[in-house]
Amino acid sequence: MPTFAKVSSQAHKICCQLSNNFSTYKSLSSDEQKDFNSPYIKSVGTFRNYEQALCNVGNYLKEIDPKNRCDLKNLTIEAAKDYLEHRKTEVQQKTLDMERQAMQKVLQLNGNLKLNETLDVTKSTIKTELAPRAYTPEQVLAISQHQNERNALSTQIAYNAGLRAHELLTIEKVSEKDVTYRPNKENEQKYGGYKFEGRENTVAYIVTGKGGHVREIRLSNELAQKLEATRLDEPRNVVDRGVNYTQKYDIAGGQAWSMSFTRASKEALGFSNGAHGLRHSYAQERMDELHKNHSINESLAIDSLEMGHYRADITEVYLR
Repeated sequence: MPTFAKVSSQAHKICCQLSNNFSTYKSLSSDEQKDFNSPYIKSVGTFRNYEQALCNVGNYLKEIDPKNRCDLKNLTIEAAKDYLEHRKTEVQQKTLDMERQAMQKVLQLNGNLKLNETLDVTKSTIKTELAPRAYTPEQVLAISQHQNERNALSTQIAYNAGLRAHELLTIEKVSEKDVTYRPNKENEQKYGGYKFEGRENTVAYIVTGKGGHVREIRLSNELAQKLEATRLDEPRNVVDRGVNYTQKYDIAGGQAWSMSFTRASKEALGFSNGAHGLRHSYAQERMDELHKNHSINESLAIDSLEMGHYRADITEVYLR
């Protein structure tokens, strides 16, 4: 009877293989990259999410196998579909999608799926609550008044630019790194020139978002001055949620700031929608501004680009 490594070891090894594929991809020229087809993991965050997802899959396979065996690297389409049918009654759609995507990478890696083939989306039967998450300007001010000066500045910056918690740690001057441009993305080609319309009298910076995507953001002149007052003489390395960042400004960010925000929100308002609610606020305010000169669909597309997305329908999640 064959024996297999622990599920966690198998999951980690598979994710390492997928990461190595990405390293190979990055080493190629731009022309070679166009012809390179391979499943890969392109960020530490995705690595961590897929590793946990595959551990969940592996533990399930061990549970249902009477011989208590699990061979993740040779996962079959049938087993993947069976797992998704089982999990759809246990987890919400976001988790189910993450596990489907992780298994899809394994199936592409072992050849059971072609690189252009995917697993069908399975719908979760767990109802997701879609409560409003945006804060009003008055609420943001009240929250920041319950934080120390360093955390309060980060709250105002995140609100003003629609940033994720970890993106606060990545703020740089536009001269320090090239913005990621994806010419194959229709929205970038069609609407990229309209980004920050109505906010021209602002200062441009860049941040690094999900998947290493580098995008331009805008800050008010007042916040830019406050930010520059915190400029570090030398960049410093910080670690947040297991991910390494190089910080250029002495401001709060990541999990520590997010926890500070939640505490301050509960103190000031009696509740908290989480720091991510600031991105909801940004999205809604920008929709109001952009809709003065653009259709709803155009405004959604422009808004999505400013927030680091390329699909307008993603922005709709922030508008509830």
